Amino acid sequence: MLESAPLLQSERMSISFHIDATSGKARTGRLLTPHAEIETPVFMPVGTVASVKGVPQDTLEELGAQIILGNTYHLYLRPGVLIVRQMGGLHGFMAWPRAILTDSGGFQVFSLNELRKINEEGVTFRSHLDGSSHFFSPESAMEAQIGLGADIIMAFDECTEYPADGSRARASMEMTARWAARSRKYFDEHKHEVPWRSNAHVGTDAFVQPVDQISSLGLFGDSALEARRAKAGNPKEEATELRFAGRTNASVPTRSEQTQALFGIVQGGMDRELRRESAERTIEIGFPGYAIGGLSVGEPRELTREIVESTLEHLPADKPRYLMGVGTPEEIVEYANLGVDMMDCVLPTRAARHGLLFTSEGKVSIKQARYAQDPAPLDPNCACRVCQRYSRAYLRHLYASNEVLAQVLNTIHNLSFYLDTMRRVRHSISLGEESRFLSSVWSRPKPGTQ
Repeated sequence: MLESAPLLQSERMSISFHIDATSGKARTGRLLTPHAEIETPVFMPVGTVASVKGVPQDTLEELGAQIILGNTYHLYLRPGVLIVRQMGGLHGFMAWPRAILTDSGGFQVFSLNELRKINEEGVTFRSHLDGSSHFFSPESAMEAQIGLGADIIMAFDECTEYPADGSRARASMEMTARWAARSRKYFDEHKHEVPWRSNAHVGTDAFVQPVDQISSLGLFGDSALEARRAKAGNPKEEATELRFAGRTNASVPTRSEQTQALFGIVQGGMDRELRRESAERTIEIGFPGYAIGGLSVGEPRELTREIVESTLEHLPADKPRYLMGVGTPEEIVEYANLGVDMMDCVLPTRAARHGLLFTSEGKVSIKQARYAQDPAPLDPNCACRVCQRYSRAYLRHLYASNEVLAQVLNTIHNLSFYLDTMRRVRHSISLGEESRFLSSVWSRPKPGTQ
């Protein structure tokens, strides 16, 4: 087994990352966070407002989601960081015991265009909800993310738009580098203020047990649970047992002595040399993980791949690599093969709401009339609850009837497909093989195009 180099003392309190197997540039690993051990490469469903749209947390657990995302901009505006902190952070607020990553809010702020003004200190912006004025700086973005209490948080960066000329891309990259240093400084000074290090938890006692008590919580199977039940009856203990019975060891109680992990972000637009410089400057500041940001902003997908591959060459091999906001099922396989460890994208949930479903036989637009009398399952090779129970005809009927259930079932299937895809990728890498099981499907010519 290959392992990463020993972490610095300052990083031992946040995460640890171990590489288990490699196949070419691809690698499988284990990322240990305060709330979960994550198998990588991993796909992370996006839960913008502390909710993966249409999918309850227990279903996410059944699907095997190891880590989900929250969006700082949206949570800052509603319900507000203070409320989330008082509920024990996002883990307590949304009753999610596994890992969480929050972005800095920078991408959403920069997407506001006419509603924002940028200077060296930060960004002044108007809420898309009510037009009220707000200000984000590297320091306030860190303060908000510490209050939200995710396992992994992101440095405040400036997302370079596409297209951008050379001078604009450089100015944006250098701003990101300066903001990264400020983010790191504030985080180091305040990282012990995470919600799980206080007593301000509401109904989240199961999330804050010391690590040496993990085996007694009934998290790892029936035997531990039965041993727990054999003890003198205690209502609180029984409630804890019920909450965790049947869950996998993907979730563990919070290691209360740990802090969050702050990842740096590499920017630089579509300029390979600027990306190299951004990577070097970000690594010099020092982070336990590194993200590639500023992609999927309108550039051709061939260019996205080129920038990803060239940037990965400059990132440390012993630290987790996170590619932000990318991509299709084919792309997540491709990027895992290039050595990316973490990916997120709104595509599976957003496409589901519009009736676009991903299957082992290609994309299905369930809104089409040809499925109105189709008794077949959506994907005969899929074991998710949707494909095991419902026909294409029924799914098409729900969508045509504008039933909320259509969005729920479509989303469950798409997330299952993405998560299963990543499981197969990990399995292929562990066998020393390159993951190609989707290539023949997604590159297959569409009917009538030959």
